[in-house]
Amino acid sequence: MALLIVVIIYLVIILATSQSCQAPDDFVAATSPGHIMIGGLFAIHEKMLSSEEHPRRPQIQKCVGFEISVFLQTLAMIHSIETINNSTLLSGVKLGYEIYDTCTEVTVAMAATLRFLSKFNCSRETVAFQCDYSSYVPRVKAVIGAGYSEITMAVSRMLNLQLMPQVSYESTAEILSDKMRFPSFLRTVPSDFYQTKAMAHLIQKSGWNWIGIITTDDDYGRLALDTFAIQAAANNVCIAFKEVFPAVLSANTIEVRINQTLEKIIAETQVNVIVVFLRKFHAFSLFHKVIERNINKIWIASDNWSTAAKIITIPDIKKIGKVVGFTFRRGNMSSFHSFLQTLHMYLNDNNKPLREYAMLFSACEHAKDSELSKCISNYSQESLTYEANMTMKRSIFMRNDFLGQYSEPGLIHSIQLAVLALGYAIRDLCRVRDCQNPSTFQPWELLDVLKNVTFTNGRNSFHFDTHGDLNTGYDVVLWKEIDGHMTIVKMAEYDLQNDVFIITNQETKNEFWKLKQILSKCSKECSPGQMKKTTGSQHICCYECVSCPENHYSNQTDMDRCLLCNNKTHWAPVRSAMCFEKEVEYLNWNDSLAILLVALSLLGITLVLAIGIIFTRNLNTPVVKSSGGLMVCYVILLCHFLNFASTGFFIGEPQDFTCKTRQTLFGVSFTLCVSCILMKSLKILLAFSFDPKLQNFLKCLYKPVPIVLTCTGIQVVICTLWLIFAEPAVEENISLPRIIILECEEGSILAFGTMLGYIAILAFICFIIAFKGRKLPENYNEAKFITFGMLIYFIAWITFIPVYATTFGKYLPAVEIIVILISNYGILCCTFFPKCYVILYKQETNTKSAFLKMIYSYSSHSADSLAMSHVSMDSINDNITMTNPSLGDKSAALKKDKDLQEQTLVHICRENSANVSKTLPRKRISSI
Repeated sequence: MALLIVVIIYLVIILATSQSCQAPDDFVAATSPGHIMIGGLFAIHEKMLSSEEHPRRPQIQKCVGFEISVFLQTLAMIHSIETINNSTLLSGVKLGYEIYDTCTEVTVAMAATLRFLSKFNCSRETVAFQCDYSSYVPRVKAVIGAGYSEITMAVSRMLNLQLMPQVSYESTAEILSDKMRFPSFLRTVPSDFYQTKAMAHLIQKSGWNWIGIITTDDDYGRLALDTFAIQAAANNVCIAFKEVFPAVLSANTIEVRINQTLEKIIAETQVNVIVVFLRKFHAFSLFHKVIERNINKIWIASDNWSTAAKIITIPDIKKIGKVVGFTFRRGNMSSFHSFLQTLHMYLNDNNKPLREYAMLFSACEHAKDSELSKCISNYSQESLTYEANMTMKRSIFMRNDFLGQYSEPGLIHSIQLAVLALGYAIRDLCRVRDCQNPSTFQPWELLDVLKNVTFTNGRNSFHFDTHGDLNTGYDVVLWKEIDGHMTIVKMAEYDLQNDVFIITNQETKNEFWKLKQILSKCSKECSPGQMKKTTGSQHICCYECVSCPENHYSNQTDMDRCLLCNNKTHWAPVRSAMCFEKEVEYLNWNDSLAILLVALSLLGITLVLAIGIIFTRNLNTPVVKSSGGLMVCYVILLCHFLNFASTGFFIGEPQDFTCKTRQTLFGVSFTLCVSCILMKSLKILLAFSFDPKLQNFLKCLYKPVPIVLTCTGIQVVICTLWLIFAEPAVEENISLPRIIILECEEGSILAFGTMLGYIAILAFICFIIAFKGRKLPENYNEAKFITFGMLIYFIAWITFIPVYATTFGKYLPAVEIIVILISNYGILCCTFFPKCYVILYKQETNTKSAFLKMIYSYSSHSADSLAMSHVSMDSINDNITMTNPSLGDKSAALKKDKDLQEQTLVHICRENSANVSKTLPRKRISSI
């Protein structure tokens, strides 16, 4: 396309240099002389009228369809230039203008551009072809226009030959910001990049994501479509359909495409928002059909037609729904409105559009206000007759408020800024030059100054950016019916730099809220706690809503994915909109199970204290003496006390100190307890073993204090190494979804197992030794109860291993407490309860004579097997000394007193195994 335009330009230039072209008088729309000429390009007429579908001759056709809004833009340029000429900005230098009507056609605009490029003071007004235009002086120094981007691009490529400044007031195509392709182009409006970005932001902010778009098949429409598609995707907005109208307005083709588009709109029932990038006459034709079809939607208007009075005055325009448009930032219009009041004074000037408007107005002055614009636009110029100036003056003066309704403040302000920018640039350039001489500077010199100029318009200061754009921002407007008439209401301002909408008052805020209530979505909105799951559709806006899984949440609507909670501290149920803080759990003192276990531990401690008191008060009785004496009993009772107390370290919030203390305290105290019981078991076995070899071995082995210290010391070493190399510590168990379990990490399972295993080994040895003495007399058989206590211990801890390995949660410490209590109660009850029972309830048996009688009864059942001859009195006395120190001191007396010897033998039999009865003569036993 670009290459074709360049070829056409060069062909036109070559033709112009080879043959002079005398332009028709009506080719120039408006002109005024001056030292420095400024060109203007405006689409004053809607289209060209051709008698043939395909012209056969290269001639400019007649233009039809007078556009009042563009005519006002022409007047805005004239007024701005006259304002500068009447000011002190350019002292002694007058700006002239030469304005052409492009008729919304590229070819007409290019023909006008050739006039701008023609050499100054050349009677034939030809374009001189040169390789270097640095010294070339054209008739015009700068051009303002054109309006449509497609025309502007074609004109800009021609003006690039001489780097003539071109300042557009309406062309917004983003490609025009490319200074490599359009080096001499500048504009006083933002590019479509910002407009499409603002549109996409507004759509996203309003909660819409399923929209349609309508545009034209030209450079402006295609570029706007591409840019908007990118911005929409960035804001998660999907385009349901894209409809493209032909750029050339033909009655047949446009009607067909409009009908096809409306059928598409009706079919897409979920699309309630449509973005429209169209020229005014395209939008005019579209909405006439929309009204006929009674289609009610939200229309997002581009700056091309958002404030077009021609469209807003269409009868029943309110039936199309709501129109939200973007327009250029407006300025102070008071001076221009005052200028419109005096238009009748300029009818004699060289201003053909003004005279045409006066004639059209006169011809249509009897039309109603709602039909006046349509009459002027559709009136055939061929039927116009030139009336007297006074008649035209009177018509315009009587209804001059009509023009004010059609003025578009944003475009008027942009034109004023374009003229003002050129005025300031010429001022800066003419400070050191005589600008009354038209040849004093070339256009490219003015372009250099213009790019860097800073100018003011009242309070605001402006300058072009590196892309040649003047980013003044946008006004967001709403078409609203007031008193039966559709009017344009400013809703907000759009800040380009910060990408935000600035709402000025509460009323417009309410209007925004009403817009949000209208839905335009492909799928139903996913509520918090859900996420979008896209289906097979190509659009991300079409999806299903699925619930967030456990430990995930979504706290906004239409979230693409659920967010993961912090597994360490928070959790979330299925379909949650937030994360909940995990509850910290441990075996609390208030827990019912903990209270029960504490009660059992306190009961055990109470029993230990009670047993200690009972044994202390019955210190000299045979039962207490047979238990190893008060000291051994106190040590064992102390161990039981510590075991019961250690359970308190398993309850409550775990701390590093309690984690380290509870296992070591239990391990050492229980080992000491088992060591003492082991010593007692060895004593019993030694007392009733009469095998000489075993007797000698046991005599060497039986060292009470060293045995207890050694066995306990080994456990102390194990626990010490455990605390040094792998100490237990508090750990947060986060494996459960909703709670954090504070527990004691044992540090080393090997060390923990070694500690328990060592106790088990001692208990097993104690069990084997005690098992051998299980058949002694009932009231004196401590070995049998020791055996039973060890069995309870083994059963408890063997059961503990699988239960401990499979139990999880805050009740894991309770399992260990239960095992400790069972084993501790088992050994305590088996060791001390039988003796306490005898002391408290069978006091008659807790005497020496009762014990002798019991021995007699026991020995009489096995008297037949006794062989006293195998045992000497000396060996018996030795056994007395080893087994019962309290009787050892009386061994000498036993040798002298025969009766006492027999009684002592009976007492020894009570403490030893039944095998010793074989050593007693039947005659001695029967004589007792």
